[in-house]
Amino acid sequence: MLARAARGTGALLLKGSVQASARAPRRASSGLPRNTVVLFVPQQEAWVVERMGRFHRILEPGLNILIPVLDRIRYVQSLKEIVINVPEQSAVTLDNVTLQIDGVLYLRIMDPYKASYGVEDPEYAVTQLAQTTMRSELGKLSLDKVFRERESLNASIVDAINQAADCWGIRCLRYEIKDIHVPPRVKESMQMQVEAERRKRATVLESEGTRESAINVAEGKKQAQILASEAEKAEQINQAAGEASAVLAKAKAKAEAIRILAAALTQHNGDAAASLTVAEQYVSAFSKLAKDSNTILLPSNPGDVTSMVAQAMGVYGALTKAPIPEAQDSVSSRSSRDVRSTDASLDEELDRVKLS
Repeated sequence: MLARAARGTGALLLKGSVQASARAPRRASSGLPRNTVVLFVPQQEAWVVERMGRFHRILEPGLNILIPVLDRIRYVQSLKEIVINVPEQSAVTLDNVTLQIDGVLYLRIMDPYKASYGVEDPEYAVTQLAQTTMRSELGKLSLDKVFRERESLNASIVDAINQAADCWGIRCLRYEIKDIHVPPRVKESMQMQVEAERRKRATVLESEGTRESAINVAEGKKQAQILASEAEKAEQINQAAGEASAVLAKAKAKAEAIRILAAALTQHNGDAAASLTVAEQYVSAFSKLAKDSNTILLPSNPGDVTSMVAQAMGVYGALTKAPIPEAQDSVSSRSSRDVRSTDASLDEELDRVKLS
């Protein structure tokens, strides 16, 4: 009886393994051991034992004892992490682009009882669920987002698988997309888009560089003009200060010369010295006539030097003998009379020149 049950169980397992291998690759697991009363369960494995056709218990790793006729090992579940290749499949994105995509699924059996009695083939069921979930999630995204949001897509698939596989005692640890195959025409258009984007970035960067260069040149010219104006301002200030100092120095020198001349005229024979100086200046001025201009004014008697000296000395004596004004009105009236007398003398001199 036990042998027939074992053969029947082996036939069923062989049939199930053949079907599963035709549908999806299966993981390596230990075969069903025989009930030899004393059993040693390997680490990271769970043996499901049935007693008279009903679930009895799960054997833990280590030494276990069973009744040969009543107890039978029905399932052997591996508690290690299982890696399953999800076959390549086609999916349509939100913008109607057909993609060929495959992935890798990482599982672990958390409850051996549910994994044994909750589903006929847990690996095949999880694989089909991963494929359908992948198609559903890809239909919510556009082509560009598929490449940018692969992590979020993987997380969404893992959550969907865990919600459905909870009653199977299986937990999906992670899901990774291996390859995404795009149609050739779409790939060409994507390549053209990438090249256009790169040219756009290059143009933008070049324009920004030109703008920065123009701004720097303008700032340099502005600073140069400011510095030049400040230098010109400082130069003008220094030049004005120098001219003022020169004028002040000339005025001081002239005042000192006048003071020395006045002191010399007050000494003995000062008038004779003044007459001699006036005569020398007259002769020097007369010698320069007609050298700088063709139009000249000559006195009535240019050869009479003595009369010119006498006239100059008379003007000098009149100035030295003139009283000091005591009021502003007398000064104004006397100045006006002097101006009129000077104008009259000039008119007479011009008349004499015309007559001559």
